[in-house]
Amino acid sequence: MRERPYYLNLLQIHLPIGGWVSILHRASGALLSLLVPALLYGLMLSLQSPEGFAQVRDFLAGGIGWLIGLLVSWAVSHHLLAGLRHLGLDIGCGEGRARARQTAWLVLGLALVLTALIAARGL
Repeated sequence: MRERPYYLNLLQIHLPIGGWVSILHRASGALLSLLVPALLYGLMLSLQSPEGFAQVRDFLAGGIGWLIGLLVSWAVSHHLLAGLRHLGLDIGCGEGRARARQTAWLVLGLALVLTALIAARGL
């Protein structure tokens, strides 16, 4: 008789940094795809009239809109950089253990730096 699978607590599993980058790559892609309708609505509203543009600008300038803009900035930068890393791995660049760890840390660091630069500039 076959045993049933046991419960895995994902918070207790110690993933290597490459695993975290991969999971965040998937999460950022899912987030971006879910936000497409809202982003398109904001673009449409901002192009409709000067009042619509001011409304979108005011929303993104403060509070929750600023945080959403920052989250989108991180998701785009992380997804792009992690995607490039995965493409490199697919063609055989950086497959060694040390190089894979370095590129994973580089992706995390560069995505945070790009997001900080965008935040400092004021979105």
